[in-house]
Amino acid sequence: MSKILHILASVNETVNVFELKPKRKYTEPKIYTGGIDVSKWSKYSNDQKEKALKKQWFVYFSYRNPKTDLLEKQSFIKGGVNHYKTKEERLEILETYKRNLSRILKDGYNPYDSEDVKSEIMSVKDAFAFGLDLKKNMMNDNSFIRFKSRIKRFEVYLESKGFTHRFITSVDKKVVIDYLNQVLDTSSPRNRNNTRTDIRTMFQLFEDNDIIPSNFVSKLKLLKAPPKRNKSYSEEKLEFIYEYLKNNDPNLLLFVKFVSYNFLRPIEVCRLKVEDINFKEQTLNVKAKNKLVKVKIIPNILMEELSFLANYNPADFIFTPKGGPSDWEATDDNRRDYFTKRFKALKDFFNKKVKDGDKAYFVLGKEYGIYSFRHTFITKIYREMRKTLSPFETKSKLMLITGHDTMVALEKYLRDIDAELPEDYSVLIK
Repeated sequence: MSKILHILASVNETVNVFELKPKRKYTEPKIYTGGIDVSKWSKYSNDQKEKALKKQWFVYFSYRNPKTDLLEKQSFIKGGVNHYKTKEERLEILETYKRNLSRILKDGYNPYDSEDVKSEIMSVKDAFAFGLDLKKNMMNDNSFIRFKSRIKRFEVYLESKGFTHRFITSVDKKVVIDYLNQVLDTSSPRNRNNTRTDIRTMFQLFEDNDIIPSNFVSKLKLLKAPPKRNKSYSEEKLEFIYEYLKNNDPNLLLFVKFVSYNFLRPIEVCRLKVEDINFKEQTLNVKAKNKLVKVKIIPNILMEELSFLANYNPADFIFTPKGGPSDWEATDDNRRDYFTKRFKALKDFFNKKVKDGDKAYFVLGKEYGIYSFRHTFITKIYREMRKTLSPFETKSKLMLITGHDTMVALEKYLRDIDAELPEDYSVLIK
């Protein structure tokens, strides 16, 4: 007996030196491949291969039962692998299961602490269904529709890569990065970032519910994605557009005026119902995203055009494809997209006129949209107020009009739209 072993044994006379080695808690996971050695696959006949593929393939392991103190075989882990008909597909999936199982066993996973292995490791399909079912109750309808759309596209991608019947733990960092790169190639950095955010949110839900060990997506970096900037309209463009809409689409003109005079975002205008207008007090209830209803005054310049709405059903949406108040079964996003396309028809008309050589018109590029009217009129009011007020006084009064929550948010917005311009500095150059 070695000296150190003798010392260890002498600590307690009852110690048996042959029992010093702790018992294994589990056996390393192994793969069952239908009863044949896949390393010699090429040597088997086609009949032998076909017979093996007709059998169930799986990962198996044993774990020491805390009650009997014996190593007991656990439930076989198949995870849908037997839907695949080739040796290569099955091995690729089972190797992933084996690797992930080995990792969680090493990290302390104990099958006797839970009902069974399958409850711990969901398939991709089941995990996504579970996640979407939970998120549906955690998000408003419009946000969930966008979230579900991106997650479903990711799920379709995973299906195309053979993950339909695999465990969710087989979706690793490389798989997500490859998908995000594909999104970037076919769209924009901003859409890639939004997709990454939604996948991160889903995988955080998986982590919180012990479906995956950790949310690796949160470590993936966001790309720089400069926001799309809408330009303000010049006085000439503004007058021309207003005149055109007055003669050709007065309903869309009224829509634009809510953006111009009440400084609403297009999607907020789409939510407006007749009941949101208080004709007596001349106020407007605005439903902002994820916020309580805000009350804004309606300036006289706009109120004068709204008296006809008092005759309609209070529950009617003010702006609909019917050209006037009506019911409209659609999401906020679809409503906004409808009016965006309607305004695009105006832009297309102008741009075609310019292309045909009509100098009375001007080009309206992607930087001009309905949102541009909000920038235009906030700039107009800011510059008009600055003629008699200090910058701080102007911004303090402007906050009440625009609805910005903080001075910092308003100042950033004003910088983004170049509302404040310097005086002529020619004298400084001479």
